[in-house]
Amino acid sequence: MAEKPHLNLIFIGHIDHGKSTTVGRLLYETKAVSEQDLKKLKEEVTKYNRPTFEFAFVMDQLKEERERGITIDIMHRDFQTPKYYFTIIDAPGHRDFVKNMITGASQADAAVLVVSCPDGIQSQTREHAYLARVLGISQLIVGVNKMDAAGFDKAKFEDTKTKVSELLKTVGYDTSKVTFVPYSALEGSNVAAKSDKMSWYTGPTLLASLDTLTPPTKATDKPLRLPVQDVYSIAGFGTVPVGRVETGVMKPGDQIIIMPSGAKTEVRSIEMHHQQLQKAEPGDNVGFNIKGVDKKDIKRGDVVGNATNPPTVAQNFKAQIVVINHPTAIAPGYTPVFHIHTVQIAATITEILEKKDPKTGQTQQKNPEFIKNGDVAIVNIKVSKPICIEKFNEFPQLGRFAIRDMGQTVAAGVVLDVVKSQ
Repeated sequence: MAEKPHLNLIFIGHIDHGKSTTVGRLLYETKAVSEQDLKKLKEEVTKYNRPTFEFAFVMDQLKEERERGITIDIMHRDFQTPKYYFTIIDAPGHRDFVKNMITGASQADAAVLVVSCPDGIQSQTREHAYLARVLGISQLIVGVNKMDAAGFDKAKFEDTKTKVSELLKTVGYDTSKVTFVPYSALEGSNVAAKSDKMSWYTGPTLLASLDTLTPPTKATDKPLRLPVQDVYSIAGFGTVPVGRVETGVMKPGDQIIIMPSGAKTEVRSIEMHHQQLQKAEPGDNVGFNIKGVDKKDIKRGDVVGNATNPPTVAQNFKAQIVVINHPTAIAPGYTPVFHIHTVQIAATITEILEKKDPKTGQTQQKNPEFIKNGDVAIVNIKVSKPICIEKFNEFPQLGRFAIRDMGQTVAAGVVLDVVKSQ
C-alpha cells in the first residue's frame, strides 16, 4: 500500500475553548488511542479531580499540566484519516506559552482554530488567527466547539461563524475556502460521526473536514535546511540532534554543515518514530546520529545544511512586519525577543524604512518616527549575535518570525533581504 500523504496540523485558539479535548477525541475516534488508554486516563482524571478532562489528558501528559489543567509544551501525536496521515501539534492557548505556539505554527501545514460557541471570539482567538496568517499557514478549518453547551442551536452557531469570518477577513484569509464545523468534543457529536442533534448542519464532520485539506508540496528540490530543536547525547550512540526537515533531503552518509558554528560532519543514521529512515524529506521530524561533533557544539536554533550549500548566517536583515499588540509604539532602538524557526534571540529594530497601507501594500510614509498596532512596515533589524536566517521567498520556513515582549506577541513578520555575515 502506498504511504498516505503527510500533513502537520496545529490546533489553535483561546484557553479552555477545548483544543486538547478536541484532539483527544479525534485520536480516540480514529483508534490512535485505545479503550484501554482511555480507561487509564479516566482513572487519572478521578485522581486529579478534573472530571471531563480525560480526552485532554491524552495530550497533556506532563504532570504539571494535569494539575493545572492547561497545555504547556507542544505534544506531537499521529493519527490517520481515510486520506491522510497527520501529525498533530497541540499548541498551548495559555498566554504564557505563546512562544511554543509560534514554534508549532511555523511547522504547521494547516490549522484548526477552535472557538467555543458559548464564549465566541476571545483575545487569543484573535492573536492566534493573526499569527497563523503571518506565519504562513494558508489552510484553516474553524471548529466551533461546545455546541452541547449552546443547546445545539443553529442561530448561535451562525452568529459565531459570522463573527469569526469577519475576524479572518481582516487578518487576510479568504473565508470562502474556510470550513466551519459545529461540534461537541465532550460528547463526540459531529467529530467523527454526524449528529442528529444538529440535523440542520449539512457539511462535513470535523474528521471529514480534515480530508479537504491539501498536503504541502515538498521542497525536495531545494538545498537541505533543518533547524535544530533539541540535541541529545545517547550513550554508545553519540550525538543526536532532533529537528524537522524544512527543505531538501537528508540521507545517511551525507556530508553536512552545522551553522552558525561551521562544524562539518557526516550523517550516520536517521530515525523517525523509532524507525530507521533511508532518507528524510520536508515535513519529517527526525533524530539523526552524527559523528565527531560534541553535544555542546550544537544547540537549538542551529541549522543543518549540505556541506556544499551552507545555510545563510546573518546579523542584519530587512523585514516586513505587522504590529499586532504593542501597548504604545515601536521606534528605532526597540530591542524585543525574536522567534525565528527554532531560535529565540534579542534583536534591535535599527531603522523604520517605510510604513505601508495594510490593505493595498502601497507606501504610506517614508521613515516614520514610530509604528503602532495595525501598522505594516519595512524595517532593518540587527540581531545580538549571528544566526541562521533566510529570505522568506527562498526558504519561507526560515524566513518568518514573531516578535515577543512583556509576555505577549507584539508583532510578526517575514524576511525580505539578508546581509550575509562574513
